[in-house]
Amino acid sequence: MPNKPKRTELHELGEFRLIDHLTQNAKSVNKSTVLGVGDDAAVIGSTGKSMVVTTDLLLEGVHFDLTYFPLKHLGYKAVVVNLSDVYAMNAIPTQITVSLGISKRFCLEDLDELYNGIYLACERYGVDLVGGDTSTSYTGLTISVTAIGEASENELCYRSGAKINDLLCVTGNLGAAYMGLQLLEREKKVFEGNPNVKPQFTGWDYVLERFLKPEPRKLVLEKLQELGIKPNAMIDISDGLSSEAMHLCKNSKVGCRIYLEKLPIDQQTFKIAEEMSIDAVVAALNGGEDYELLFTVPIEHHEKLLDMEGVSVIGHITPENTGAFLITPDGNEIQLKAQGWNAIASE
Repeated sequence: MPNKPKRTELHELGEFRLIDHLTQNAKSVNKSTVLGVGDDAAVIGSTGKSMVVTTDLLLEGVHFDLTYFPLKHLGYKAVVVNLSDVYAMNAIPTQITVSLGISKRFCLEDLDELYNGIYLACERYGVDLVGGDTSTSYTGLTISVTAIGEASENELCYRSGAKINDLLCVTGNLGAAYMGLQLLEREKKVFEGNPNVKPQFTGWDYVLERFLKPEPRKLVLEKLQELGIKPNAMIDISDGLSSEAMHLCKNSKVGCRIYLEKLPIDQQTFKIAEEMSIDAVVAALNGGEDYELLFTVPIEHHEKLLDMEGVSVIGHITPENTGAFLITPDGNEIQLKAQGWNAIASE
């Protein structure tokens, strides 16, 4: 018989030894980190730049399902979704804190897997883990990550800066993460009906990775900077393109026109959407969790953007009284509606 995997119960360590264990590999690489893990609070020094702070709360059964979400991927995603918010401010992430609510069904080895993903994200994006907390949870796993970043005041980018005639641009492609989630949910239902049936994931690596292991668009921002292009307004796409476009328009007091044929949708997204009888355009507009960047730039940068890999010009900014619309290839206008993820929607 195969050996049972080692299982170290958390009560064997206690809270303080657990924290010491989970943070023993925390190393600081940013000059602004004066003191990281190990005291009552971290100390972050002044760099002469503006500080940005963002936080996300992830709840088991609401934001993730451990039936199909590997703990290492979950740790990685918990960090990068916060870093995406920092990048959306045109800032550089420097530190994070991680707090956990843990139920008794988790052991030390489980948390090691979670932290392997957390440390991988920190290493990949040059971020320091400087603190956090742990507590008992009676409702499953809870993860709260706070990310801190910095930027010069003239580099910061807000949702409120879009100007009439700006080009509306998006990084990467849309809808893949949503379709990855739909695929996982479909195979979960099949498994629940018959545990002997193996999940059918062959050929769908891309959409699965977009949901389980998203990547913030750091390299795109670096390329924009190289080209001398500073977005006038920017927001990350966590709740769906429609919702984020409307947030940007509301904050900037403008309207927009988005052209359906310009939406960047991967072929694998089209293929799995067709198989599951889902409109890929609806997935792109309302699916969410793409963690792409939606931003506006002055129209004079149009030629530079056309040659830029990983960026699509999908529309333009219009006066506020014209509203926010999707334009179909035959010229029909469809009003955008915020139909993406709603964190406090009624069940």
